[in-house]
Amino acid sequence: MEFDTASPPSSPVTHALRGKVLLVTIDNPPVNALGVDVRRGLAAAIDAADSNDAVEAVLIVGAGRNFIAGADIREFGKPPQPPALPDVCNRIEASAKPVIAAIHGAALGGGLEVALAAHYRIAVAGAKLGLPEVTLGLLPGAGGTQRAPRLIGAEAALSLMLSGRHVGAQEALKLGLVDRVGHSDDVLAEGIAYAQELLAARAPVRRTRDAHGLADRAASEAAIAAARAAKKSHGLFSPQKIVDCVEAALNQPFDEGLRFERKQFVACLDSPQRAGLVHAFFAEREVQKAPETRNAEPRPLRTVGVVGGGTMGAGIAVAVLDAGLPVTMIERDDDALARGRANVEKVYDGLIAKGRLSADAKAQTLARLDGSTSYDALANVDLVIEAVFEDLPVKQAVFAELDRVCKPGAVLATNTSYLDIDAIAATTSRPQDVVGLHFFSPANIMKLLEVVVPARVSADVVATAFDLAKKLRKVPVRAGVCDGFIGNRLLAVYRTAADHLMEDGASPYQIDKAVREFGFPMGPYQVIDLAGGDIGWATRKRRAATRDPNARYVQIADRLCERGWFGQKTGRGFYLYPQGARTGSPDPEVEAIIAAERERAGIAPRAFSDDEIIRRYLAAMVNEGANVVHEGIALRPLDVDVTLIYGYGFPRHRGGPMHYADTVGLANVLADIREFAKEDPLFWRPSPLLVDLAERGATFASLNQSA
Repeated sequence: MEFDTASPPSSPVTHALRGKVLLVTIDNPPVNALGVDVRRGLAAAIDAADSNDAVEAVLIVGAGRNFIAGADIREFGKPPQPPALPDVCNRIEASAKPVIAAIHGAALGGGLEVALAAHYRIAVAGAKLGLPEVTLGLLPGAGGTQRAPRLIGAEAALSLMLSGRHVGAQEALKLGLVDRVGHSDDVLAEGIAYAQELLAARAPVRRTRDAHGLADRAASEAAIAAARAAKKSHGLFSPQKIVDCVEAALNQPFDEGLRFERKQFVACLDSPQRAGLVHAFFAEREVQKAPETRNAEPRPLRTVGVVGGGTMGAGIAVAVLDAGLPVTMIERDDDALARGRANVEKVYDGLIAKGRLSADAKAQTLARLDGSTSYDALANVDLVIEAVFEDLPVKQAVFAELDRVCKPGAVLATNTSYLDIDAIAATTSRPQDVVGLHFFSPANIMKLLEVVVPARVSADVVATAFDLAKKLRKVPVRAGVCDGFIGNRLLAVYRTAADHLMEDGASPYQIDKAVREFGFPMGPYQVIDLAGGDIGWATRKRRAATRDPNARYVQIADRLCERGWFGQKTGRGFYLYPQGARTGSPDPEVEAIIAAERERAGIAPRAFSDDEIIRRYLAAMVNEGANVVHEGIALRPLDVDVTLIYGYGFPRHRGGPMHYADTVGLANVLADIREFAKEDPLFWRPSPLLVDLAERGATFASLNQSA
């Protein structure tokens, strides 16, 4: 009867009888996403199994490298086509014959929901299981919020769904997500063997809807209460909906819980937060595509040099070491080199203290770290990253040395935050090899990497920079050369807007609070205190000679720096940090300095609402973002969005400043800027791009495909 049970080979889901087991294979490259044809194929396979007496069990496997990696992103934003995934999962669970899911590679989102609907689950080494819908502003909408807590308990299910994290095969077994981990990585052989074993044992159909993970009511209620009280979600919509759904799983019959889940899923689908998170998701992928990377092959990357062992240099060295590459660190003398090595070791010692790294793993990693006080040690490296003091003559001197010692074809990169990379490249005989790699501190943690493209750089050097970002698991954004590139150029402008607000009457503490409540992890003055006020002070002094004498200049931060109040490292800045506290408290003396500065500037303070603060702060950010796109410093608005999300804490669920401006309406943003310009026409000059788009009724999104 194999002929009757076989499926058409053109379908992404095929099924064929293997003895008494109907083998159902999902083959929808590249990741077996749950497109409409896959959903139809799965439902048809279960129907075929139930209607064929020769079938005693069903085994679902994925072809290629994954089980099912989740939804088909090509269907995002399109009208849904039947069958819906919840119906497919219900059909799998309702099968009259045992259904086994054999998992290898990714079983994520809807993929794991399919596996949860099966009656038995086996995973092999290398499998990763998760319900990451929260990262897109959604919740598991095919029964995941109802089946997962019934299977593994409320606490474990909430942890999985609220974090969006992936778990490996062994952790999945420990949690109870799977029943067995295979002895080999041959998922088909392991799955068939497990199915035959279940048949030999006359294992019954075992539906997850009937599992007893929520039997301990007190523990379930405690887990739900703890999740509801957690403040990690920063005003996000979908995490609380997930908690609501798990509560429904505890208190309602399964079918009613499913209906409740669907209602909450639709509410998430309609949320602006979902739109913002989906935009961020696609934007992160789109920024990987730069014009230079389309036709150029990256140069080989086997060894890396780092010049400078301070906080930034050490962080870069750790990032490179973590990617498995050897690092040669250069410092000016033995003492500085020892401090650099200690800075690197401190990072790994911190991981050991947290139980995230073994002493042996640290030793193996540090075996790839070499150091020298001579530039000659860089003679054979493939790429060098300079991370010395932010001073143009100092960096030019370093590059003159690199030009002397590095082999032909070595990539010479500068980690400058602001300086003119064309001027740095001009000090070498090989400007085609010089590129900017602007890391963000701490460099081993922050995901953003601005790849700054000077005028004379070769395309294959840019491609190599993007290749390095991939190896380091960074998000690269291509930027042109200007003072501050994309991120720091915007930062200077929106921080200036905050300074104007402060001098005009808002306290730094109110400004920080308003910005945090919008969704940033920290306000601008908390960030200054964390980074060190002396850094911005040095930049302001560097720019003093070229500053427009007609531009408004707020001196409050200078007054604090003149007193040596640089923030956390000195125990006070805009905030007080008694006994080395990490969280600051308001400082009455700072408020007195602000009052004196307002009087000196002849400003009568006025009150601002939090909404007025945010409107000015974001209008400045959006306007400068538009200028950066208009001038070609950023390729597209989405490059600005990704830069601000990954480097400056812009709330991901709002999609970045340019996406957010689209949701507010560019005409409204422009109207605000023109209103603010009545007070300060020099600072509030509308970007020509913003004016053009607003007057045409167009959006920043319309420019995202034009690079």
